Amino acid sequence: MNRTIRRASVFVLLLVVALLVRATWVQFYDGRALADDSRNRRNAIDTYADPLGDIIVGGRSVTGSARTSDGSDLAYQRTYRDGPLYAAVTGYASQSYAPTQLEGVYADVLDGTDPRLRTVMDTVTGARAAPGDVVTTIDPDVQKAAAAALGDKKGAAVAIDPKTGRILGVVSTPSYDPSSLTGANSAAAAWKKLNADPDQPLTNRALRQPLPPGSTFKLVVAAAALENGLYPDVDTRTASPDPYTLPGTTRDLPNESASAPCENATIRVALRYSCNTVFAKMAVDLGQDAVRATAEKFGFNDEKLDVPVRAYPSVYPSGMDRSSTALTGIGQFDVTATPLQMAMVSAAIANGGELVAPHMVSRITGSGGDVLEDDDSRATTERVVSAHTAEQLRSAMRTVVEDGTGSNARISGATVGGKTGTAQHGENNSKTPYAWFTSYAHSDTNGKEVAVAVVVEQSDAARSEVSGNGLAAPVARAMMKAALES
Repeated sequence: MNRTIRRASVFVLLLVVALLVRATWVQFYDGRALADDSRNRRNAIDTYADPLGDIIVGGRSVTGSARTSDGSDLAYQRTYRDGPLYAAVTGYASQSYAPTQLEGVYADVLDGTDPRLRTVMDTVTGARAAPGDVVTTIDPDVQKAAAAALGDKKGAAVAIDPKTGRILGVVSTPSYDPSSLTGANSAAAAWKKLNADPDQPLTNRALRQPLPPGSTFKLVVAAAALENGLYPDVDTRTASPDPYTLPGTTRDLPNESASAPCENATIRVALRYSCNTVFAKMAVDLGQDAVRATAEKFGFNDEKLDVPVRAYPSVYPSGMDRSSTALTGIGQFDVTATPLQMAMVSAAIANGGELVAPHMVSRITGSGGDVLEDDDSRATTERVVSAHTAEQLRSAMRTVVEDGTGSNARISGATVGGKTGTAQHGENNSKTPYAWFTSYAHSDTNGKEVAVAVVVEQSDAARSEVSGNGLAAPVARAMMKAALES
C-alpha cells in the first residue's frame, strides 16, 4: 500500500512541477510573444490611447490624430493632410493593419515607446513617454510638381539633392488616401478595394518596384568604359559596327533611328542618339564583371538600401552569355532599376563622381524639440567614379538635353543634363513600353542642384508616342524647376 501511495505521490508531484514549468513558460516567454502579437487588441488600445507624434514636411505636419467619436476603446485615430500626395513618404498607421513606410519605420518614436524619449519621471511612474516627431527632407514644392506632372499616368519619380543626399521628392501614381486605412471599422473595406485595384496603388513604385531601365542604363555602361580605360573620353570614336549582330546569334540589334550616326560613334554621340549598337558592344567588350562592378558602385544589387524605408534592390545580373551581356548594355535582359536607383546614378555624376547616401528623413526629435537623431549629418559619401569620368558624363548628358533626345527637359537659367530611356515591356515587347528619364540640373543663378529620375509605366499616349522625352522628361523638368526655385 505504501509503495502505491508513494508512486501516486511522485506522479502527482511531477504533474505539479510540469504545470509550474508550463505556467512559467507561458508567463515569461509566450506572454511576451502574445503581448507583441499584432492581433493583440491591447497593443492597438495602448498605441491609440493618446495622439501620435507627427511626420513633418517643409516645416508643417502632414499627419495628425483625432479623437474617435464612435465609442471605440481606441481613443484616437490617425489623420493625414494631403494624404495621397505624401502617401509614398508617410505610408499609413492603421488600427487594423501593420504600419508602413515612415509610419512603420518610426512607429516607436511616433507612439512614444522609443527608449530615447523617456524622461526620469516616465521611468519612475511607468508612464509612456510623450511621442516624438519625424522631420523629413521632402520639399513640398518638388512633391507637388511631381504629382501634378504625373497626373493620371501610372509611374513614379524621385528627386535628390546631389551634394547632401537629401531626397526632395518621392511620388508614386496612382496614389491612395492613407486616411481610408486608419479606422478599425472602415479599414477592411478600403483594404480590399485597394488590393483589388489592378493598378496597385499601395505599391511604392518609386522605391519598391524595379523595372527594366532601358537606355538610361547606358550612363552606367559609359561610366564603366571610361573608368576601365576602354575609351579615354566621351569624344573618342568607338569601335561600333552598325548593324551589330548579337554574339553567338544571327540577330541584328536595331537602333531607334536607322538614320542615326551610330557606326563607330563617340560616347557623346551615342548618348545623344541613344545608339543601342554602341552600348551593346561596349558591354561585351568590357565584360559583364566590369559592368557589374561599376553598377554596384552606383548602388545596384544592394539588398540593404534603407532611406530609411527599405528600397527593393535594383539588379545587374550575373552568369550571362555574351549575347545577354550585350542586352544588359542597353538596360534590358534582366537588368532592373527603381527610380530611386536611377536618380542615384545622376546624383553621383552631378556630384563629381561621389554618391552621398540618399535619405528622406532629416532628423528625429523629442516632444520638446530636442534632436534624438540627425540623419543629415550621418549621411556617408562614397566615391563611385573619378571626377574626370563624372565631368565627361555631365558634358555628354548636357548634349542629350541641348541637342538630342532629351529636349523636353530644358530649363531657362539652368544647366541641365539627362538621358532618355524606353524599355521593352512584356513578351516580345507586346505591352506598352516603359518611358524613363534621369537627369541633373544646376541653377545658373543660385547654385542649387538636383538629380531626378522618372518612369512612366502607362499613360493614355499611343504606343508610337511613348518615349522618355515625350512622357518622362516633362515630369523631370517640373521637379527640377521646383527644386531650383524653392
